[in-house]
Amino acid sequence: MPPITIPLWAAAGANVAFWAAVHTTAGYAAHRVPLDRLQRDGWLLRIRSFERRGQPYLRLGIRRWKDRLPEAGDWFAGGTSKRRLPAANVTGLARFAAETRRAERAHWWMLAASPLAVIWNPPLGVAAMIAYGLAANVPCIAVQRYNRARIERSLRRAAERSSSTGSAPPATGPRTNGSNMP
Repeated sequence: MPPITIPLWAAAGANVAFWAAVHTTAGYAAHRVPLDRLQRDGWLLRIRSFERRGQPYLRLGIRRWKDRLPEAGDWFAGGTSKRRLPAANVTGLARFAAETRRAERAHWWMLAASPLAVIWNPPLGVAAMIAYGLAANVPCIAVQRYNRARIERSLRRAAERSSSTGSAPPATGPRTNGSNMP
């Protein structure tokens, strides 16, 4: 039994209110993270070697569904949408990578809140809340990681070109095909 026993209808209402609060709070907290703290991956956000070429995500058909997910990066004043690259140059790619870190961080925070549902839900309700947390956040995390792996590959290529030619990276990056990634 949960520590707090409430009628089923009240638990359902509490679940809706809980997720609204979690999504809003995590989104706002991520929005407030300074850009300089998003320039590098930490342990959790680091792209693993098996992800670098995007194969696990391509097997999931990510190209078919990634643009259908909601995008809330610009819901708060000064936020950045990840529907389009800010600029198709090295600076724009680096900024986009930082924004994918911001979004991924927010979704990890949201997912981490799922177990709090044990406080007012019976076991089936807890399972439903955890299932919702996974369904609502794992696809978003996958898209951010997939996009960042592709961006980092483009940034590495630009750095290699500039080091081999001794010049600055090109002013224009890869062309975009209408999706949120080149």
